Amino acid sequence: MKSFFIYIVLLWVTTGASAKSETDSLLVQLDREIDNKSFYERQKEREIQDLKRMLDIPNLQPLQTYDIYSELLHKYQKYILDSAISYAEKNVAIAENLRHPTLIIEANLQLSLLYSSAGLYIESNRILQSIHRPSLPKELRPLYFEMYSKFHGHYAQSNDQSLRENEQYRDSLLLELDTASMQYKILLAIKLVYNWEIDEAEQQLLILADQLSEGSADYALITYMLGLVYEKQQKPEQQKKYLMLSALTDIRYAIKDHAALQNLALIHYASGDMDRAYKYMKSVIDDIIFGNVRFRVIELSQYYTIINTSYLAKEIEQKTKLQHYLWLISALSLAVIITGLYVYRQMRRLSKIKKELYETNRKLAELNKNMKFTNQQLQKVNVQLLEANQVKEEYIAHFFDICSSYIDQLENYRKTLNKKATEHQVKDLFAMLKSTTLVDDERRKLYTYFDTLFLGLFPTFVEEFNALLVKEEHIVPKPGELNTELRIFALIRLGITDSVKIAGFLRYSLKTVYNYRTKARTHAVVSRDDFEEMIMNIGRIQEKR
Repeated sequence: MKSFFIYIVLLWVTTGASAKSETDSLLVQLDREIDNKSFYERQKEREIQDLKRMLDIPNLQPLQTYDIYSELLHKYQKYILDSAISYAEKNVAIAENLRHPTLIIEANLQLSLLYSSAGLYIESNRILQSIHRPSLPKELRPLYFEMYSKFHGHYAQSNDQSLRENEQYRDSLLLELDTASMQYKILLAIKLVYNWEIDEAEQQLLILADQLSEGSADYALITYMLGLVYEKQQKPEQQKKYLMLSALTDIRYAIKDHAALQNLALIHYASGDMDRAYKYMKSVIDDIIFGNVRFRVIELSQYYTIINTSYLAKEIEQKTKLQHYLWLISALSLAVIITGLYVYRQMRRLSKIKKELYETNRKLAELNKNMKFTNQQLQKVNVQLLEANQVKEEYIAHFFDICSSYIDQLENYRKTLNKKATEHQVKDLFAMLKSTTLVDDERRKLYTYFDTLFLGLFPTFVEEFNALLVKEEHIVPKPGELNTELRIFALIRLGITDSVKIAGFLRYSLKTVYNYRTKARTHAVVSRDDFEEMIMNIGRIQEKR
């Protein structure tokens, strides 16, 4: 009995370790595939181009064109929704030209699904209501109930009543389908999940996952539903495993209308892994924008702001720590340099004293005089260091004041976005996210702070800079400000000489920075080769010899 108990414990530990290892491996694959999304998008585009080339075949019949458009529609449906809508509308036109009642209904039902996915609920509902249910051909009844179910599923993101109607139409669809069909089995398993018949749902979904190929949209759906099942069963490792399998399928087959990666982002957010939570949520948003799957926007808006704000807060905290470490390292480095210089000077002085012990009293008196002068110089240097430390303290205070101000502004902006998201003001939310007004205002403030702080450090910079130019090219900026050209050379004075970095900081083109630098060297009163080196020496304390 004791041996059996030990065997059970070992089996449980081994199984748990194996599951953990499997999810870790899938996690590595998922991170890699997110970074490699463009490869799968190009692969999808090649497939679409192959289909489009079929349209160039001479003498295509309308029905053949209709079939090709249908294939393109399905390729685009979970990839680029606007393109799918375009081909669906073309099929509606073909069906109406042919005056083929069945094709007209079929094409309109497909179009209604795409409209609801794009958030065009009024247009989608208008199409569905225009179809007379009693006169529907039997073969189109499943498609009719499927489209109605999906319409209410999309609309349910903002309407609880639609969620109930979604379930009713799904039940109607089940009555129309062949019980041996894969569609029936998938819908039945989904119904079991939402009815909280979890154990039976798990069994059915696992069977379906084994039967489906890993490259299909149905496989992505089944593995996603398994993730929901294991969430309800509170089995986090299994939940993450199947959500990652679903997300990997979505990425590898360029499916942009998906939810698994979004759930994984929330799981990592809850566990404190902000980097992955932000990376996954950003990938989801990129896909929604790429595919224009608008009904997902409402679902995402309540989570993105929270994750994005937490990620930004973490970045600010890391930057603050890094700045503290840099200040500490700088202070320690300065102390080491000063100590080294002091020891070096003391060693030289000791050597000099040893040599001068053999000289006369007159040389000794001169040495004493020199030592007195050196002490006076050291006192002056100490005074300068004290002044420099006061300046540092002042500008550190400025720095923290600016950081505090930016944090307050970020918090106010976050509250505004959160309010818009909470009130479902999606258009206003997108308008605020697309607007560059805040960035432009902050950039102007940054330049004002930069001008003020730089001129505080180098009050004579403009005069000394103009002294290096011919009189006709002297620059006279507004009091307390720098213009574009002066800011470029102010950054060079601070040691930033790379034109790419200067252009990035000032938001100018690389050509603009290069032209200003060339122009200044051309009109310099000193050697062109020495001009920027002399800029670097502006405001520098010169040693007295």
